[in-house]
Amino acid sequence: MKKWTLAVCAAALLQAATFTAAQAQNTKTGELRTVSFVDLKRYGGTWYEIARYPSKSQKQCVGNTTANYKFKPDGDVEVVSRCLTKDGTIENATGTAKVVDKETNAKLKGSFAWFSSAPYWVIDLDENYQYAVVGNPERKNLWILSRTPEISAATYQKILRKIETAGYNPAKLEKTPQNLETVKGTVVKKQ
Repeated sequence: MKKWTLAVCAAALLQAATFTAAQAQNTKTGELRTVSFVDLKRYGGTWYEIARYPSKSQKQCVGNTTANYKFKPDGDVEVVSRCLTKDGTIENATGTAKVVDKETNAKLKGSFAWFSSAPYWVIDLDENYQYAVVGNPERKNLWILSRTPEISAATYQKILRKIETAGYNPAKLEKTPQNLETVKGTVVKKQ
């Protein structure tokens, strides 16, 4: 009788632990939260890509990646992305985006020539608009952006902790070199 009671108790504890772990996982990967508000005028301008999840759309990029956002009066956003490619050329891609959540301005939907319309959500934003973190609700895309080509190690670590809490895997991030140049057709780090 005692063995059976012990087995029932063990099974109940295992079930409770599994349920608690599932709840924690759902909290971590539940609905992605955005920042409470994005001032579009302050968000506009040039951002340097600090790190990103690998993507087919940027596989040709080896560094010096930037995005410039120009918010138009009609509500559309012109996005010009630029990067240095493996062969040393600069590639430009122009896309458009629309703000889909007018209350916060934190949810946009953008499209470039290489993919159809996709969500672009601002999930972290420095109060002085010095860095931003952008992702999508499925957590398949992620970009860390900065107004400067580099950010401090402390700021980067703080961002990593925040994105992990939001359900992203920081280990999937690839850092983006911003100090590359082309010398005789070869991409090298600036001296």
